[in-house]
Amino acid sequence: MKMKYEWRKQEKTTYATKKQPQLLTIPAQTFMSIHGTGNPNGPEFQTHLQTLYPAAYGLKHAYKQYAQTQACEFDDYVVFPLEGVWSLTIKGQQLDHLDKDEFSYDIMIRVPDFVPNELIAPVLAAVKAKKQLPTEQINVQQFDAMQVAQILHLGAYDDEPASFAKIDELVANQGMHRTSKIHREIYLSDARRVAPDKLKTILRYRVASN
Repeated sequence: MKMKYEWRKQEKTTYATKKQPQLLTIPAQTFMSIHGTGNPNGPEFQTHLQTLYPAAYGLKHAYKQYAQTQACEFDDYVVFPLEGVWSLTIKGQQLDHLDKDEFSYDIMIRVPDFVPNELIAPVLAAVKAKKQLPTEQINVQQFDAMQVAQILHLGAYDDEPASFAKIDELVANQGMHRTSKIHREIYLSDARRVAPDKLKTILRYRVASN
């Protein structure tokens, strides 16, 4: 009997919703991703989202059809949450203050490990043709396994520094260090439907031993 893959149930460690910071190892993962720069409150970011989500749900539909004719453990899956890998442009790194217009980011939605990569290109072509969306902007990114520190941040995105401070304290106490200023955000809430003080976001960055 086949079953539906639900990331909240099957990957509780990776998508842990703990209010205290923790260290863990994230396995290798594959994503459909779009790169961009600028303020995430601007129109370009919204266009990226409007392109990425149809592609993610198109892949889900294609996989369901694929699983009907193949010996697959799972015949369907819940689409993974939106994620963002955030850094700054070269100009932004030189400023003495945070300028959101100088954000550099990759927003992405994970491709389940059991979904064949060869399904992706036909899906992107179909979404482009049907919905007239620039799916050529979507890249397939693969990340190797990594050691990270993370925390569940509750509240507005602008209040994230307080949660990062908690992660920093844990990392220092464990004799480790942050490997770069790049960080990842996993959006467990839909900002269009949830009040800012109720948002749930996993904050994560890579670490290594001193």
